[in-house]
Amino acid sequence: MRFRLLLLCVAISSPYPLFARDKTDVIIMKNGDHITCEIKGLRSNTLYIGVDYILSTLSVDWSKVDHVQSEQLFLVRTQDGTVYTGALSTPETLGGRPSQIEVMEPPAEKIILEREQVVLVNETSSNFWQRLNGRIGTGFTYAKGNDSAQYNLSSDVNYPRERWSAQTSYSSNFTSNSGASTSTRNEVAFSALHLLRWNNWYYTGVTDFLQSSVQGIQLQSTFGGGIGRIIKNTGSTSLTLYGGFAWQRINYNEAAHPSLTQQVTSGLIGSSLKLFRFDRTTLTLNATFLPAVSDPGRFHVNLNTSYYVKLFGKLDWNFTFYGNWDNRPPRGFSSSDYGTTSGLSLTFGNR
Repeated sequence: MRFRLLLLCVAISSPYPLFARDKTDVIIMKNGDHITCEIKGLRSNTLYIGVDYILSTLSVDWSKVDHVQSEQLFLVRTQDGTVYTGALSTPETLGGRPSQIEVMEPPAEKIILEREQVVLVNETSSNFWQRLNGRIGTGFTYAKGNDSAQYNLSSDVNYPRERWSAQTSYSSNFTSNSGASTSTRNEVAFSALHLLRWNNWYYTGVTDFLQSSVQGIQLQSTFGGGIGRIIKNTGSTSLTLYGGFAWQRINYNEAAHPSLTQQVTSGLIGSSLKLFRFDRTTLTLNATFLPAVSDPGRFHVNLNTSYYVKLFGKLDWNFTFYGNWDNRPPRGFSSSDYGTTSGLSLTFGNR
Protein backbone atom coordinates (compact mmCIF):
# COMPACT_ATOMS: atom_id res chain seq x y z
CA MET A 1 0.00 0.00 0.00
CA ARG A 2 2.80 2.40 0.90
CA PHE A 3 4.58 1.66 -2.38
CA ARG A 4 1.45 2.39 -4.43
CA LEU A 5 0.96 5.65 -2.54
CA LEU A 6 4.51 6.73 -3.37
CA LEU A 7 4.00 5.96 -7.04
CA LEU A 8 0.79 7.97 -7.04
CA CYS A 9 2.44 10.99 -5.42
CA VAL A 10 5.30 10.89 -7.92
CA ALA A 11 2.86 10.67 -10.80
CA ILE A 12 0.87 13.64 -9.51
CA SER A 13 3.94 15.74 -8.75
CA SER A 14 5.89 15.14 -11.93
CA PRO A 15 4.10 16.34 -15.05
CA TYR A 16 6.36 16.92 -18.02
CA PRO A 17 5.97 20.66 -18.60
CA LEU A 18 9.30 21.20 -20.27
CA PHE A 19 8.85 22.58 -23.73
CA ALA A 20 11.16 23.40 -26.57
CA ARG A 21 10.84 26.47 -28.78
CA ASP A 22 12.78 28.09 -31.56
CA LYS A 23 15.80 30.11 -30.48
CA THR A 24 14.75 33.38 -32.10
CA ASP A 25 15.33 35.83 -29.24
CA VAL A 26 18.03 38.44 -29.71
CA ILE A 27 20.32 40.06 -27.16
CA ILE A 28 22.73 42.85 -28.09
CA MET A 29 25.76 43.30 -25.89
CA LYS A 30 27.38 46.64 -25.15
CA ASN A 31 30.44 45.62 -27.16
CA GLY A 32 28.21 45.21 -30.22
CA ASP A 33 27.88 41.42 -30.22
CA HIS A 34 24.51 40.09 -31.38
CA ILE A 35 23.44 36.71 -29.96
CA THR A 36 20.46 34.79 -31.29
CA CYS A 37 19.25 32.55 -28.49
CA GLU A 38 16.43 31.41 -26.23
CA ILE A 39 16.01 33.71 -23.22
CA LYS A 40 15.19 31.46 -20.28
CA GLY A 41 15.06 33.94 -17.41
CA LEU A 42 16.55 36.76 -15.38
CA ARG A 43 17.52 36.52 -11.70
CA SER A 44 20.11 38.14 -9.45
CA ASN A 45 21.32 40.41 -12.29
CA THR A 46 22.05 37.31 -14.37
CA LEU A 47 20.40 36.60 -17.72
CA TYR A 48 20.07 32.90 -18.59
CA ILE A 49 20.07 31.93 -22.26
CA GLY A 50 20.31 28.84 -24.45
CA VAL A 51 21.95 28.69 -27.87
CA ASP A 52 21.78 25.96 -30.51
CA TYR A 53 25.47 25.03 -30.48
CA ILE A 54 25.94 24.82 -26.68
CA LEU A 55 24.22 22.09 -24.66
CA SER A 56 24.00 23.80 -21.27
CA THR A 57 22.36 27.07 -20.21
CA LEU A 58 24.65 30.12 -20.35
CA SER A 59 24.79 32.83 -17.66
CA VAL A 60 25.20 36.39 -18.97
CA ASP A 61 26.04 39.45 -16.87
CA TRP A 62 22.95 41.65 -17.13
CA SER A 63 25.04 44.81 -16.74
CA LYS A 64 26.81 43.96 -20.02
CA VAL A 65 23.53 43.68 -21.97
CA ASP A 66 22.40 46.71 -23.94
CA HIS A 67 19.17 45.46 -25.53
CA VAL A 68 16.94 42.38 -25.66
CA GLN A 69 14.03 41.47 -27.91
CA SER A 70 11.69 38.47 -27.72
CA GLU A 71 8.19 37.56 -28.81
CA GLN A 72 8.06 34.67 -26.31
CA LEU A 73 5.59 34.84 -23.41
CA PHE A 74 7.29 35.66 -20.08
CA LEU A 75 6.28 35.94 -16.45
CA VAL A 76 7.76 39.10 -14.93
CA ARG A 77 7.58 39.36 -11.13
CA THR A 78 8.11 42.66 -9.31
CA GLN A 79 9.16 43.45 -5.75
CA ASP A 80 5.57 43.99 -4.57
CA GLY A 81 4.65 40.49 -5.76
CA THR A 82 2.76 41.52 -8.90
CA VAL A 83 3.25 39.25 -11.91
CA TYR A 84 2.88 40.41 -15.52
CA THR A 85 2.64 38.17 -18.58
CA GLY A 86 3.74 39.22 -22.04
CA ALA A 87 6.47 39.57 -24.63
CA LEU A 88 9.70 41.17 -23.43
CA SER A 89 11.95 43.96 -24.68
CA THR A 90 14.20 46.71 -23.34
CA PRO A 91 14.77 50.16 -24.82
CA GLU A 92 18.19 50.69 -26.34
CA THR A 93 20.51 52.66 -24.07
CA LEU A 94 23.52 54.85 -24.62
CA GLY A 95 25.26 53.83 -21.43
CA GLY A 96 24.69 51.81 -18.29
CA ARG A 97 22.60 48.68 -18.14
CA PRO A 98 18.97 48.75 -19.33
CA SER A 99 17.02 50.83 -16.81
CA GLN A 100 13.58 49.75 -18.01
CA ILE A 101 11.86 46.57 -19.13
CA GLU A 102 8.85 46.65 -21.46
CA VAL A 103 6.22 43.94 -21.12
CA MET A 104 3.68 43.72 -23.93
CA GLU A 105 0.61 42.14 -22.33
CA PRO A 106 -2.08 40.66 -24.58
CA PRO A 107 -3.82 41.98 -26.52
CA ALA A 108 -1.75 45.18 -26.91
CA GLU A 109 -1.08 46.79 -23.55
CA LYS A 110 2.49 47.94 -22.90
CA ILE A 111 3.74 47.88 -19.31
CA ILE A 112 6.98 49.75 -18.58
CA LEU A 113 8.83 48.68 -15.42
CA GLU A 114 11.92 50.17 -13.85
CA ARG A 115 14.77 47.66 -13.76
CA GLU A 116 15.01 47.88 -9.96
CA GLN A 117 11.37 46.77 -9.63
CA VAL A 118 11.91 43.48 -11.45
CA VAL A 119 12.78 40.46 -9.30
CA LEU A 120 12.41 37.53 -11.69
CA VAL A 121 11.81 36.95 -15.38
CA ASN A 122 10.88 33.44 -16.53
CA GLU A 123 9.67 32.14 -19.86
CA THR A 124 6.19 30.65 -19.71
CA SER A 125 3.19 29.72 -21.83
CA SER A 126 -0.57 30.18 -21.94
CA ASN A 127 -0.78 26.38 -21.61
CA PHE A 128 -1.55 25.19 -18.04
CA TRP A 129 1.01 22.37 -17.97
CA GLN A 130 3.80 24.54 -19.32
CA ARG A 131 3.36 27.05 -16.48
CA LEU A 132 4.17 24.42 -13.86
CA ASN A 133 7.63 24.36 -12.33
CA GLY A 134 9.14 22.42 -9.47
CA ARG A 135 11.61 19.83 -8.28
CA ILE A 136 11.79 16.05 -7.70
CA GLY A 137 14.44 14.59 -5.40
CA THR A 138 15.50 11.28 -3.88
CA GLY A 139 18.30 9.76 -1.81
CA PHE A 140 19.33 6.39 -0.39
CA THR A 141 21.96 5.23 2.11
CA TYR A 142 22.89 1.75 3.37
CA ALA A 143 25.31 0.56 6.07
CA LYS A 144 26.23 -3.12 6.34
CA GLY A 145 27.51 -2.85 9.94
CA ASN A 146 24.08 -2.49 11.53
CA ASP A 147 22.12 -3.43 8.41
CA SER A 148 20.57 0.04 8.26
CA ALA A 149 18.90 1.59 5.26
CA GLN A 150 17.35 5.00 4.69
CA TYR A 151 15.57 6.48 1.71
CA ASN A 152 13.89 9.78 1.07
CA LEU A 153 11.63 11.02 -1.68
CA SER A 154 10.46 14.60 -2.18
CA SER A 155 8.77 16.76 -4.75
CA ASP A 156 7.17 20.18 -5.05
CA VAL A 157 5.17 21.83 -7.81
CA ASN A 158 4.32 25.52 -8.17
CA TYR A 159 1.76 27.18 -10.44
CA PRO A 160 2.15 30.99 -10.72
CA ARG A 161 -0.41 33.42 -12.11
CA GLU A 162 -0.54 37.20 -12.31
CA ARG A 163 -2.26 37.79 -8.93
CA TRP A 164 -2.16 34.39 -7.28
CA SER A 165 -0.16 31.19 -7.03
CA ALA A 166 -0.63 27.64 -5.74
CA GLN A 167 1.90 25.08 -4.54
CA THR A 168 1.93 21.47 -3.43
CA SER A 169 4.76 19.45 -1.89
CA TYR A 170 5.36 15.88 -0.80
CA SER A 171 8.09 14.28 1.32
CA SER A 172 8.61 10.72 2.49
CA ASN A 173 11.31 9.28 4.78
CA PHE A 174 11.88 5.61 5.61
CA THR A 175 14.50 4.26 8.03
CA SER A 176 15.17 0.65 9.06
CA ASN A 177 17.85 -0.79 11.36
CA SER A 178 18.63 -4.34 12.40
CA GLY A 179 17.11 -4.93 15.83
CA ALA A 180 15.06 -1.71 15.80
CA SER A 181 11.58 -0.88 14.59
CA THR A 182 11.14 0.72 11.19
CA SER A 183 10.29 4.43 11.23
CA THR A 184 8.36 6.33 8.58
CA ARG A 185 7.40 9.95 8.06
CA ASN A 186 5.18 11.20 5.24
CA GLU A 187 3.91 14.72 4.65
CA VAL A 188 1.74 16.29 1.96
CA ALA A 189 1.15 20.05 1.96
CA PHE A 190 -0.95 22.41 -0.16
CA SER A 191 -0.92 26.21 -0.10
CA ALA A 192 -2.23 29.10 -2.15
CA LEU A 193 -2.00 32.87 -1.94
CA HIS A 194 -3.72 35.81 -3.59
CA LEU A 195 -2.38 39.35 -3.66
CA LEU A 196 -4.50 42.05 -2.04
CA ARG A 197 -4.94 45.54 -3.49
CA TRP A 198 -2.21 46.86 -1.20
CA ASN A 199 1.38 46.32 -2.27
CA ASN A 200 3.11 43.29 -0.71
CA TRP A 201 0.00 42.12 1.21
CA TYR A 202 -1.80 38.85 0.46
CA TYR A 203 -4.21 36.32 1.94
CA THR A 204 -3.32 32.65 2.07
CA GLY A 205 -4.70 29.21 2.81
CA VAL A 206 -2.65 26.19 3.94
CA THR A 207 -3.40 22.49 4.30
CA ASP A 208 -1.02 19.87 5.69
CA PHE A 209 -1.28 16.10 6.23
CA LEU A 210 1.40 14.44 8.37
CA GLN A 211 2.14 10.84 9.36
CA SER A 212 4.95 10.10 11.84
CA SER A 213 5.62 6.68 13.33
CA VAL A 214 8.15 8.21 15.77
CA GLN A 215 5.44 10.39 17.31
CA GLY A 216 2.77 7.70 16.95
CA ILE A 217 0.74 9.93 14.62
CA GLN A 218 -1.36 8.05 12.10
CA LEU A 219 -2.66 11.25 10.53
CA GLN A 220 -2.41 14.87 11.58
CA SER A 221 -4.62 17.10 9.42
CA THR A 222 -4.12 20.85 9.54
CA PHE A 223 -6.31 23.48 7.84
CA GLY A 224 -5.52 27.16 8.19
CA GLY A 225 -5.59 30.59 6.64
CA GLY A 226 -4.61 34.17 7.27
CA ILE A 227 -3.10 37.41 6.05
CA GLY A 228 0.54 37.76 5.01
CA ARG A 229 3.09 40.32 3.90
CA ILE A 230 6.07 40.11 1.55
CA ILE A 231 8.83 41.50 3.75
CA LYS A 232 11.62 41.35 1.16
CA ASN A 233 11.54 40.32 -2.46
CA THR A 234 14.69 40.79 -4.54
CA GLY A 235 16.51 38.71 -7.11
CA SER A 236 18.55 37.03 -4.39
CA THR A 237 16.25 37.04 -1.32
CA SER A 238 12.58 36.33 -0.68
CA LEU A 239 11.04 36.62 2.80
CA THR A 240 7.35 36.39 3.67
CA LEU A 241 5.48 36.32 6.99
CA TYR A 242 1.82 35.46 7.60
CA GLY A 243 -0.54 35.01 10.54
CA GLY A 244 -4.04 33.67 11.12
CA PHE A 245 -5.82 30.68 12.62
CA ALA A 246 -5.75 26.91 12.08
CA TRP A 247 -7.64 23.77 13.09
CA GLN A 248 -5.97 20.39 13.63
CA ARG A 249 -7.29 16.86 13.93
CA ILE A 250 -4.70 14.36 15.21
CA ASN A 251 -5.26 10.59 15.07
CA TYR A 252 -2.75 8.65 17.16
CA ASN A 253 -1.66 5.03 16.92
CA GLU A 254 -4.59 2.86 17.96
CA ALA A 255 -2.31 0.03 19.12
CA ALA A 256 -1.06 2.17 22.01
CA HIS A 257 -4.24 4.12 22.76
CA PRO A 258 -7.38 2.85 20.99
CA SER A 259 -9.42 5.58 19.29
CA LEU A 260 -7.26 8.43 20.60
CA THR A 261 -8.12 11.51 18.55
CA GLN A 262 -7.54 15.15 19.43
CA GLN A 263 -8.95 18.30 17.88
CA VAL A 264 -7.05 21.53 18.45
CA THR A 265 -7.86 25.13 17.45
CA SER A 266 -4.71 27.25 17.18
CA GLY A 267 -3.26 30.52 16.08
CA LEU A 268 -1.08 30.32 12.97
CA ILE A 269 2.25 32.08 12.41
CA GLY A 270 4.29 31.12 9.37
CA SER A 271 7.33 32.28 7.46
CA SER A 272 9.10 31.40 4.22
CA LEU A 273 12.68 32.36 3.33
CA LYS A 274 14.55 31.76 0.08
CA LEU A 275 18.13 32.77 -0.68
CA PHE A 276 19.72 32.52 -4.15
CA ARG A 277 23.39 32.86 -5.02
CA PHE A 278 24.28 33.29 -8.73
CA ASP A 279 22.62 30.15 -10.03
CA ARG A 280 24.82 27.94 -7.85
CA THR A 281 23.16 27.55 -4.46
CA THR A 282 19.64 27.93 -3.07
CA LEU A 283 18.52 27.87 0.56
CA THR A 284 14.83 27.47 1.43
CA LEU A 285 13.26 27.56 4.90
CA ASN A 286 9.58 27.09 5.76
CA ALA A 287 8.41 27.25 9.37
CA THR A 288 5.03 27.32 11.10
CA PHE A 289 4.22 27.94 14.75
CA LEU A 290 0.77 26.99 16.08
CA PRO A 291 -0.03 28.13 19.65
CA ALA A 292 -3.17 26.31 20.79
CA VAL A 293 -6.22 28.42 21.62
CA SER A 294 -8.40 25.51 22.75
CA ASP A 295 -5.57 24.08 24.91
CA PRO A 296 -3.62 27.09 26.29
CA GLY A 297 0.08 26.47 26.78
CA ARG A 298 0.34 23.85 24.07
CA PHE A 299 2.01 24.54 20.72
CA HIS A 300 3.11 22.76 17.56
CA VAL A 301 6.12 23.66 15.40
CA ASN A 302 6.86 22.43 11.91
CA LEU A 303 10.15 23.14 10.11
CA ASN A 304 11.47 22.20 6.68
CA THR A 305 14.71 23.64 5.34
CA SER A 306 16.75 22.60 2.30
CA TYR A 307 20.07 23.62 0.77
CA TYR A 308 20.61 23.00 -2.96
CA VAL A 309 23.89 23.07 -4.87
CA LYS A 310 23.72 22.99 -8.66
CA LEU A 311 25.86 20.25 -10.21
CA PHE A 312 25.07 20.79 -13.88
CA GLY A 313 22.03 21.56 -15.99
CA LYS A 314 18.93 20.95 -13.89
CA LEU A 315 20.57 18.42 -11.55
CA ASP A 316 21.21 19.50 -7.92
CA TRP A 317 22.64 17.99 -4.77
CA ASN A 318 20.51 18.76 -1.71
CA PHE A 319 20.71 18.59 2.07
CA THR A 320 17.48 18.81 4.08
CA PHE A 321 16.59 19.21 7.74
CA TYR A 322 13.00 18.44 8.77
CA GLY A 323 11.25 18.41 12.12
CA ASN A 324 7.96 18.73 13.95
CA TRP A 325 7.46 19.29 17.66
CA ASP A 326 4.54 19.12 20.11
CA ASN A 327 5.33 20.34 23.63
CA ARG A 328 2.31 18.57 25.15
CA PRO A 329 1.63 15.23 23.40
CA PRO A 330 -0.55 12.51 24.98
CA ARG A 331 1.14 10.49 27.71
CA GLY A 332 3.48 7.86 26.30
CA PHE A 333 4.02 9.59 22.93
CA SER A 334 7.15 11.32 21.69
CA SER A 335 7.13 15.11 21.54
CA SER A 336 9.30 15.39 18.42
CA ASP A 337 10.41 13.83 15.17
CA TYR A 338 13.31 15.35 13.24
CA GLY A 339 16.17 14.33 11.00
CA THR A 340 18.33 15.09 7.98
CA THR A 341 18.45 13.73 4.45
CA SER A 342 20.61 14.25 1.38
CA GLY A 343 20.42 13.20 -2.23
CA LEU A 344 19.96 14.38 -5.80
CA SER A 345 17.11 16.42 -7.22
CA LEU A 346 15.96 17.36 -10.71
CA THR A 347 14.22 20.65 -11.46
CA PHE A 348 11.70 21.23 -14.22
CA GLY A 349 9.94 24.23 -15.67
CA ASN A 350 11.50 27.56 -14.71
CA ARG A 351 13.41 26.44 -11.60
